[in-house]
Order: sequence, then structure tokens, then C-alpha cells
Amino acid sequence: MAKELKKKAIEKKYELKADKEGVWGVAHIFSTANNTIIHVTDLTCAETISKYSGGMITTKDREKGSAFPAMQAAKKAAEEAKEKGIIGVHIRVRGKGGNKKKAPGQGAQPAIRALARSGLRIGLIEDTTPIPTDSIKRKGGRRGRRV
Repeated sequence: MAKELKKKAIEKKYELKADKEGVWGVAHIFSTANNTIIHVTDLTCAETISKYSGGMITTKDREKGSAFPAMQAAKKAAEEAKEKGIIGVHIRVRGKGGNKKKAPGQGAQPAIRALARSGLRIGLIEDTTPIPTDSIKRKGGRRGRRV
């Protein structure tokens, strides 16, 4: 009961804001070799508007990080965001980071293209991959991983 009331209040809030030219949001794209997650929030990044991943699209584990499921997930996230009154998004792309790969996975670029094709306006595109300022000890010990 309480969840339904909260959901209605959030939907009403977005409808009211949508009347005034439309609202902008932030699309967080977290892309690794194994999966791509598209998470659309409001500008404060506090309220989730839609969230989809490559694993929600395909049933095969090996395909989760590839381009096609990332495009489909981005398209679904964009449709849901447009229903709630979002007219444009700022994009934040993130890779694994830390002492692992700094580059985003292969699903990041197709996801950005799918968001643009869906009719959402694109604002800023920025890379938010965490990069260490000092050295972090890698996993595996002094002599490395012994196979």
C-alpha cells in the first residue's frame, strides 16, 4: 500500500515537471567485459527513473557484455525515461577502474548511440572511471597467479 502511494507521488512529480518544457536526467553507463548496466536518474542522481542491464535482455551469459544487448537495454531505459517526462540526458560512462581495466567495455558506445537514436537529447558525455592516485596492490600475491 505504502509503495503504491510513493510510486504515484513520484510519477505525479515527474508529470508536473514534464509540463514545463521537460526534465533532464543523468544516464550512468557502467560497462565491463561481462555486462553493461544503464541506469537513468534525475539530475541529483538520487531518484532512479529506469535501470536495465545486458543480463536482463539476453539469457546467455557470454552475450551480456556485447553490443546488441547493451543497445536493447539502452533503448528500453530511454523509453521508460521518456514516459516519465525526461527529454534529455547527460551521460556518465564508467569502466571497471581501480587496478583493473580503465577502458569501458564493448557495450558502452552502442548504448550511447541507442540513447541518442531513441529521441533523447544528449548533453555532456563524461568518463567517471575511478583512477587511483597512488598504487594499489593487485590481487594475486608477490609471485602472481600460479596456474
